[in-house]
Amino acid sequence: MLNHLHISNFAIVRALELDWRAGMTTITGETGAGKSIALDALSLCLGERADGEVVRPGAEKADIVATFDLSALDSAKHWLQEQDLAMGQECIVRRVISAEGRSRAYINGVQVPAQQLKALGQHLLCIHGQHAHQLLLKNDYQRQLLDAFAHSHTALAQCRQLHKLWQQLKADYRELQQNQQQREAQRQLLEYQVAELDQFAPAEDEFPQLELEQQKLSNSHSLIQASQQSLQLLYDHDDGNSYQLLRQASAQLEDYLDVDTELQPMYQMLQDALVQVEEASRELRRYSEKVEVDPERLQEVDQRLSQWLQLSRKHQTAAEQLVEHHQLLQQQLAELAGDDERLHQLDSDILQAQQQYALAAQQLTEQRQSAALDLSERIASSMAELSMANARFHIAVEPMGIDKAGKEGWDQVEFLVSTNPGQPLQALHKVASGGELSRISLAIQVILADKVTTPTLIFDEVDVGISGPVAAGVGRLLRQLGDNTQVICVTHLPQVASQGHQQLFVEKYTDGIATETRIRTLTDEERVQEIARLLAGENVSASAIANARELLCAP
Repeated sequence: MLNHLHISNFAIVRALELDWRAGMTTITGETGAGKSIALDALSLCLGERADGEVVRPGAEKADIVATFDLSALDSAKHWLQEQDLAMGQECIVRRVISAEGRSRAYINGVQVPAQQLKALGQHLLCIHGQHAHQLLLKNDYQRQLLDAFAHSHTALAQCRQLHKLWQQLKADYRELQQNQQQREAQRQLLEYQVAELDQFAPAEDEFPQLELEQQKLSNSHSLIQASQQSLQLLYDHDDGNSYQLLRQASAQLEDYLDVDTELQPMYQMLQDALVQVEEASRELRRYSEKVEVDPERLQEVDQRLSQWLQLSRKHQTAAEQLVEHHQLLQQQLAELAGDDERLHQLDSDILQAQQQYALAAQQLTEQRQSAALDLSERIASSMAELSMANARFHIAVEPMGIDKAGKEGWDQVEFLVSTNPGQPLQALHKVASGGELSRISLAIQVILADKVTTPTLIFDEVDVGISGPVAAGVGRLLRQLGDNTQVICVTHLPQVASQGHQQLFVEKYTDGIATETRIRTLTDEERVQEIARLLAGENVSASAIANARELLCAP
C-alpha cells in the first residue's frame, strides 16, 4: 500500500508531505483547489508522460517521491527482484522533472527508464478516472473486464501462444507455396546439372592425378630415351662408363692404403659411389622397361581432362573444385525436395496447432461463461444498491468459431442491460443513460477491484453525476472495499466523503503574489464542518452540521 507521498514544486504545490493510511481515504476541497493534484503527481511518479509545464513557476524542477509497503504484495516484490531493484519490504519511487521538460526516474535509488516506473506501477496501484465508464461501451474493454474477474491470465497466455504458433505456421506455408513455381524451375535446373555431373562422376583428387598421368604419357618416348641414355653412361656403355671409371679410381687408391691412411676416407667414398651407381643403374633399367607408350590411354586421359575442364567452365568453377561443386548441387537439390516434404509437414503441423488452439479457446470460453454468470449476478446486485432495483444485467459470451479466432480467443463478449421492467436486454450503448452508465461502471469497478489483488485503488471523482440515495450506495460500496484494501477517493459528495476511514482536505492559499495548494488531514470535528459544507455550501447551518454528524455516524 501507499505509505507516504512527497511533492515539491509541482503545479501550484510548493511542498507537500502526505502520510497515507489503510482503509478508505476520501479527499475533498473547494472547487478549483486541486483535489486531484496529489493523484496527478502520483501518476507522474509512476511513469505517466511529463513535460516542463508541471514544474511550479519559478522553480528549476519538480520532485515527487512515493513510498510503498510491499509486505502484502508478492507480485511487486517478484518484479523488483527480477529487475535487481529489490530493497526489503519497502519500495521508494521517485520522479524528477526539470523546467526544460527533461525527467529522471528512480526505483529504490537506482535510475531507470520511465517505462519501468509504469511497469512497476501496475503492481502497486490502480487508478479509476471519472471518464472510465466511456470505455465500458467498447466490447474489447468488456472482454478485458470479464477476463480480469475470471483470472484468465494463464488461459489467455496459452491462447495467445498457440494462436501465434498457428499463425506463424500458416505464414511459413504461404511463403513456401508462393515460391513453389520459382522452386520448380530451380529444381529442374538442379536435376539436369546433378544428373550431368553424376554421369561424369568426378572423384576426389582425380583431376591432379589425371594431369600427372597425361604429362607422363605425353612424354613416354622421351622418358624411355633419357633413362636408357643415362643407363649407358652409368653402366652399360662398352667403351667406357661411370661405373668402370669409378672402379679404376678405387683400384688406384687401394694399392696405397697401407702407405697413407689418410686415403682411407676417399677410398670408402668411391666404394659407396660404386654401390650407388650400381643401384641407380638397376632402377633405371627397371624404369625404362616399365614405361609404356600407350596412345589409347593417352587419348582417354586427354578426353577425360577435356570433359573435366569443359564442365568446370560450364559450371563457372575451378577444375579443382568441381567435386565440391557437385556435392553442393546435390545438397541444394535435396533441400528443394525437402521443401515439398516441409509443405506436407507444415500442413499437418497447422492442423495440429489449430486443434490445440481450438481446445485452449474452448477452455477459455468455458472459463468466461462461468465467470460471466457470477459477475452478472454481482453487478445486478450492486446496481440494486445504486437505485437501479428493476434493472437486469447479463454478460453474453458467444464463441464465434475458428473463422473468427484471434489471439484473445474466439469469443464475442457483450454487456447487456435492461433498465426498466418489460424491456429486453440490449447492448449498453443502446439503453443506458450517462448517469446509469456511470453507476454500472462504478459497480463493476468496485467488484473487480475487490477481485483483483491490487493493494491501492484510487477513484478520481467516479461519482460525478450521481446524488442522494445513489451517492449513499456508492459510499457504502467504497467503504466496504476499503475494509479489505487501501482506497483513495477524490469526491465532491458528502455521502461518499463521510464513508471514509479518514479524510483529507485540499485548500488553495495565496498571499497575493503566489498561489499554492495545501492538503491536510481533518480532525473529527473538522470532518463534521467539511461534510456540512458539502451538504449546504458556504452557509453552513445547524441542521447541516447535524446532518453531517448523522452521515459520519451511519454504518
